[in-house]
Amino acid sequence: MAARTRRIKFPTMAATVGTALEWYDFSLYGTAAALVLPKVFFPSQDPTVGVLSSLATFAVGFFARPIGGVIIGILGDRFGRRQMLLVTLLLMSVSSLLIGCLPSYASIGLLAPVLLVALRVLQGLGAGGEYAGAMLLSAEHAPPKHRGLNASIASVGNAVGSVVATAVFFGVQALMSEEAFLSWGWRVPFLLSIGVAIAGVLIRLRVTDSPEFTGAVAEHGVARSRFTDMFRLGGSRIPLAMLMSIAPNVLSYLPSVYALSYLATSVGAQSWVGLVGIIIANLLKVITIPTAGWLSDRFGGKPIMIIGSLAGAVLFFPFFFMLDTGTPVIIWAALVMIFTLCCDMTLASQAAMMSSLFPVRVRYTSVTFSREITGALIGGTLPFLAATLTGSLGGAPWLVCIYCAVLCLICAAGTAKLPRVGPGTDDPAVTSTVTSLR
Repeated sequence: MAARTRRIKFPTMAATVGTALEWYDFSLYGTAAALVLPKVFFPSQDPTVGVLSSLATFAVGFFARPIGGVIIGILGDRFGRRQMLLVTLLLMSVSSLLIGCLPSYASIGLLAPVLLVALRVLQGLGAGGEYAGAMLLSAEHAPPKHRGLNASIASVGNAVGSVVATAVFFGVQALMSEEAFLSWGWRVPFLLSIGVAIAGVLIRLRVTDSPEFTGAVAEHGVARSRFTDMFRLGGSRIPLAMLMSIAPNVLSYLPSVYALSYLATSVGAQSWVGLVGIIIANLLKVITIPTAGWLSDRFGGKPIMIIGSLAGAVLFFPFFFMLDTGTPVIIWAALVMIFTLCCDMTLASQAAMMSSLFPVRVRYTSVTFSREITGALIGGTLPFLAATLTGSLGGAPWLVCIYCAVLCLICAAGTAKLPRVGPGTDDPAVTSTVTSLR
């Protein structure tokens, strides 16, 4: 047990707890967008139109993420990871609190969805720099041979935050009638964000910035890099890292967001079935993500990413077949299969590779840019496109399966072109090149 404690550093745990608290806000919106917001902010005689409108606001937050990621990344490379993590926390928590205070469409008409979109944009700006900052803070505090493990654990924070958000949402919904929940009960989980913000700030104030970053500042001074320096120093790694980020988005947001809508509209399952499945899948991530991070330290992140991407490409077809049974246990197994096992191999290996792929002076900017551009184009649009494709076939999901499988194959191909860097690398020249650019 003592050996394990040394492998996982205190800054990693503190950053992960902060990420869990912050991801509570982001995950909460995804659940609400699938199950509640269509009725409160986008009422329509056609339920499909309401769902599509709500999922479009989910996508809006993703398109704000690259902008927030680049701004926060540049500032993080200049002033440190820790300070930016406090900024992202406040952005997301305050936005969620205000969403819980918004009047409904029935009260103020079109102004309600307009304000909802504006607050979703603020959430996206904060989310754009959050995960990368927590991942880098954890990785840069860790010894080289445990870098992948520590970097991957930030994803556990995402999972725990999602569990708490889903559990709170489900708990509040279960304690009241549907009428009361749609009237005011859905606001309670959002209003709790004020407590999330306070707890997160207190935790992150205890963490120092990474020795790797502070050492670079001490040696070379505060970085004054321009945005274009990211492309000059990152070279071909930037577009390849963008391709590598495809599968983590597909394997995350298809099961955790769109599957909830699909279960409700196409399968006719009660909302609690999908919510319980998401809770189960996320709880298991506490084990599977660190395990995948450890495997990345042992064998390199590259093969783990490729395996996870290829497995997802093959398993989307049985995934929807299992959802269509309408049987809770089978549905839960399907969610674990994609959202836990396949997804976690890609999330952990992505963190392990990203944390060693770029020079320190442009690392935060490079990671946020490559992750969040892909997140906007793939993760943000996936639930909306999946709903559109399914609707065009009268509820049949096979076009969605093909689309997601192709995306995962593209991810595997892009990852195969990346050099292996960091712990477990078999290409010392790459590591020395990255080091020389710092």
